[in-house]
Amino acid sequence: MLRAYKTEIDVNNKQKTLLLQHLGCARWAFNWALAKKKDAFDAKTKIPNAIELHRELNKLKKTEVPWFYQSSKSAPQNALRDCDKAFANFFTRCKKKVKGKKGFPKFKSRKNPKQSFCLDGTIRVEPNHIQLPRIGHIRLKKHGYLPADQKILSATISRQANRWFVSVQVESPEKKSKPPSRDVLGVDLGIKTLATCSDGTTFENPKALKKRLKVLKRRSRQLSRKKKGSKNREKAKHNLAKLHFRISNIRRDYLHKITSSIVQKANVIVLEDLKIGNMLKNHHLAQAISDVGMAEFRRQIEYKAKWAGRTVVLAPTFFPSSKLDHKSGVVNRNLKLSDRVIHHDDGSKTDRDLNAAINLENYYTQSINTGSSSEIHASGDGSSSNANLISPSAKEEFNVKSKL
Repeated sequence: MLRAYKTEIDVNNKQKTLLLQHLGCARWAFNWALAKKKDAFDAKTKIPNAIELHRELNKLKKTEVPWFYQSSKSAPQNALRDCDKAFANFFTRCKKKVKGKKGFPKFKSRKNPKQSFCLDGTIRVEPNHIQLPRIGHIRLKKHGYLPADQKILSATISRQANRWFVSVQVESPEKKSKPPSRDVLGVDLGIKTLATCSDGTTFENPKALKKRLKVLKRRSRQLSRKKKGSKNREKAKHNLAKLHFRISNIRRDYLHKITSSIVQKANVIVLEDLKIGNMLKNHHLAQAISDVGMAEFRRQIEYKAKWAGRTVVLAPTFFPSSKLDHKSGVVNRNLKLSDRVIHHDDGSKTDRDLNAAINLENYYTQSINTGSSSEIHASGDGSSSNANLISPSAKEEFNVKSKL
């Protein structure tokens, strides 16, 4: 099993210069390769791959880019491979006829606040240091976090908000997870409550962006008022980047905590196959939806479930999880966004999000009882298609979900 461990490193001025040189080599190699591929693509000729470009780059080192010899050769090599992957992903989206932008690769800028390069070869991890090719020993700010007893495949050095990080990819043995307390668990995502589980557990939304939006606007105004090219503008830019980095860290940390908790609860986790891109078209709620991080939530659930040996089931996009009464099975097409409680025929009532989570759990249970489990869109069991076990007669459910 491949795992990645990321931690912050403590670099001195000499090491910082070496890291910046490696960043420059990787960025130059990527842009050079992209220009070559783009010219071939426009001319409708054979697009050179990473191996062919690497041979040509080795010849340029002796004449045009001799400063490449001051850095590790693996940095530009991996940049060429990244360019290959970017082009391959672009053509894959074109073949699948993905709506919207196809993601044609873009040139990298040295002004980008997020930059990284990848190294492979002889990489050793010690409790307090990590040894990298052509860079040497670098101190780790968190001692003993990186695994020293596992095979290291590569190390990625990244810079964000003037802080340096290293992420090592290792081959680690599979760990046995604790037996879950439930067989099936439905999870409904929202804005006010980030996640509601069918067992009644709720996870509140930390609202990392909303709580700091006032400070974020102030720092953005301070940056816009500074003279371009001045040192004060660089300071203001750094302060704004630090705040953005803090907001993303708060959101990511909370998502990691709740997704790890949810994966340990059940063998089968049922989610909605939400189209986040379409939901963001609602400009009244786009900022709040982005602040939740629904796509990141699903990504973490899927790979953590794979690690733990769990199964993730995706209910169809138009499945009426909120409008469907989980007791009577009746779909209320007149349910409004302001209706936060579902009233049942027996006089009882259930929270709207909890009702949706229970319906998601019942979606999988009914599929097993009807013998159509092979049609479920699931992760981890080799299945890849959708099923409408409870056919929604109206599509208003998606409109409601796009407002939540």
